[in-house]
Amino acid sequence: MSDKSPEQKIILSADSTCDLDAELKERYHVHYFPLHIILNEKDYMDNVDITPEEVYQEYYDHKVLPKTSAVNVEEYIEHFRPWVEAGCEVIHINLGHALSSSYQNCCIAASELGHVHVVDSCSLSTGTGLLVVAAGKMIAEGLDAETIAEKLRKRASNIHASFVLDTLTFLHAGGRCSSLAALGANMLKLKPCIEVNNHDGSMGVGKKYRGSLDKVLVKYVKDQLSKYADIDTDLLFITHSGISQEYIDAVKKTVDETMKFKEIHITKASCTISCHCGPNTLGILFETK
Repeated sequence: MSDKSPEQKIILSADSTCDLDAELKERYHVHYFPLHIILNEKDYMDNVDITPEEVYQEYYDHKVLPKTSAVNVEEYIEHFRPWVEAGCEVIHINLGHALSSSYQNCCIAASELGHVHVVDSCSLSTGTGLLVVAAGKMIAEGLDAETIAEKLRKRASNIHASFVLDTLTFLHAGGRCSSLAALGANMLKLKPCIEVNNHDGSMGVGKKYRGSLDKVLVKYVKDQLSKYADIDTDLLFITHSGISQEYIDAVKKTVDETMKFKEIHITKASCTISCHCGPNTLGILFETK
């Protein structure tokens, strides 16, 4: 018999970088905490008072890219405190620890407050979002917070997140790629696939595609879906940083023709993700069993 009192609730919280759409956020009652975007010495809240389009425009106009900043310990404490004081348990799912110190800061806040169960997604964007949705389902099933958090930590290595970049300009501007590599890739029309390491959230370059974006995206989708024998077909995300509808439609059509998923959600990446990748970045994100 559970010792959880009937009125005790489990609150589901996540870094805003999980990039869920409004429907899923509402369905699973997800509370976001936005990361910081610092542009021209002004501090913005990611996807609250600044958009990826504004970030791109500032780069085009003035060659200035924002810096991203983790959520600090005190901010997490203030975020969680009202729920803990109300007798709730909190599950919070973070951006992968290799990408941000938010996870470490969240752990410190949780140890101070108690009753907060922190999960390192070891991923980014809707790779994190897949774990948020899984948590929402388990909460609905009545599992306790500690059990849910432990299951999520084990599932992190089943999450597969990757993106195709249309240009290396933004990676280069952010210091994540040499000018020679960026110039060479852009001249050769190379579109690298960036793959997320699902053990820490770090990013590495996978296959380098050549050609027009429409053809590259179709090939990329087929490659990713044929790469794993045991894909969980409950949910797939198509996540982009701002791209025309024709590319999204082509990707969704390719997914539908290749494999049947119960749900496909198309979402837009937060500024934290988009400012490093630039416009016309698109990825498919899914889980294996």
